[in-house]
Amino acid sequence: MSKLLIQGVSRTFTTAKGQATQALLPVDFHVRDNDFVTILGPSGCGKSTMLRIVAGLDQPTSGHVLLDGHPVNGPGAERGMVFQSYTLFPWLTIEQNIRFGLRERGVPLAQQKERAAYFIAKVGLRGFEQHYPKQLSGGMQQRTAIARALSNDPKILLMDEPFGALDNQTRVLMQELLLGIWEAERKTVLFVTHDIDEAIFMANRVAVFSARPGHIKTELAVNLPHPRHYTVKTTPEFMELKARLTEEIRAEAMAAAEH
Repeated sequence: MSKLLIQGVSRTFTTAKGQATQALLPVDFHVRDNDFVTILGPSGCGKSTMLRIVAGLDQPTSGHVLLDGHPVNGPGAERGMVFQSYTLFPWLTIEQNIRFGLRERGVPLAQQKERAAYFIAKVGLRGFEQHYPKQLSGGMQQRTAIARALSNDPKILLMDEPFGALDNQTRVLMQELLLGIWEAERKTVLFVTHDIDEAIFMANRVAVFSARPGHIKTELAVNLPHPRHYTVKTTPEFMELKARLTEEIRAEAMAAAEH
């Protein structure tokens, strides 16, 4: 069971000229076991900053993060991270990339190969195990990154706009792929995006960030049924959620423009 608590977390950066810039106002938020929560907000509002703090890649100026009651003070195997860029090791094959974390933890080779093969099949990369990242499309590289994160069996999967660099058709296919994996594996997911359709389609809960300095201004439950098919995006229920979130984001974008 994984439970993430973000309590009073804020972040202030210091510029090269010594000026303080507040990127994140104090945030209080919780993610329950098996939640798929999307974080939605305008560019530069602190979404990725908060995710990096949860990942242990950045330290908060105030507040703290607890995972199952234990403080997060740095990166850990219980948190799997997928970035927007394709963060694969170019000198390793697809299979070796997926096995990397398991190898570093000292997992026996036979078990490494078994888990890698399982997730290679899950993300549709059978036949590409011995290819190198540069030989694959962007979507296939991102599938590899997702398989690598899942193979380590993290308690929570952290995703920072993982499909943002993909073309629209590939992005939709990747959304369906990830959602299918979540429905089967029931992992806890915290997913950052600026795409309203994506935020609704993927989540059972959407948290909306304000303009910078960001804080969570609204939470919205998504009660669309599972398993989800792309056609749900044309239903009245989906369109109602989209209209509400569009107004929320538009208000924040206008507030940011005024500053």
